[in-house]
Amino acid sequence: MYLHCSFFNLQSISELIVNKFFSIMPEASASNFEAAKKILTAYIESKGLRKTPERFAILEEIYSRNDHFDVDELYISMKNKKYRVSRATVYNTLDVLVECDLVTRHQFGKNLAQYEKSYGTKQHDHLICTECQKVLEFCDPRIQSIQSMVGEMLQFKVAHHSLIFYGNCNRDNCENKKSGGDEELLAS
Repeated sequence: MYLHCSFFNLQSISELIVNKFFSIMPEASASNFEAAKKILTAYIESKGLRKTPERFAILEEIYSRNDHFDVDELYISMKNKKYRVSRATVYNTLDVLVECDLVTRHQFGKNLAQYEKSYGTKQHDHLICTECQKVLEFCDPRIQSIQSMVGEMLQFKVAHHSLIFYGNCNRDNCENKKSGGDEELLAS
């Protein structure tokens, strides 16, 4: 369940990027986690799967986050918090959570799959820096309008969309930026 986004004008978007903070994700909400827990319980019961404490612990860890993560990041986070989960349990649970629409799986370029919670979040799109791999989120209601208009024109009921922009960030203090790039070559 995605919520519709509120309007950001271009000036406020530029200011957010300049301030190196660009996220429209709401803070973790106990009510979102409780609702997600009920959805997971119903899904598990309908599929005849086991209700294990590990599955619910993984769900809770995901819904306490406000970022994108890969399997290893989630696994390490769980281990650091002394949860007794295997890497296989994390993989299998993520598959279940994706199937019941509580988590979204992204494949940004050639990177590993990344995940994010999806229940109770706003519909949003992504900017990916091809140099530092930073994932930025943005929300612009005009995209929703375009989706609706195209669906009407082509008599097509659009269920959802994915929009990803790839480029390079201009952050000088980027910890992942490759050093010794073109500037050094040009100076030689």
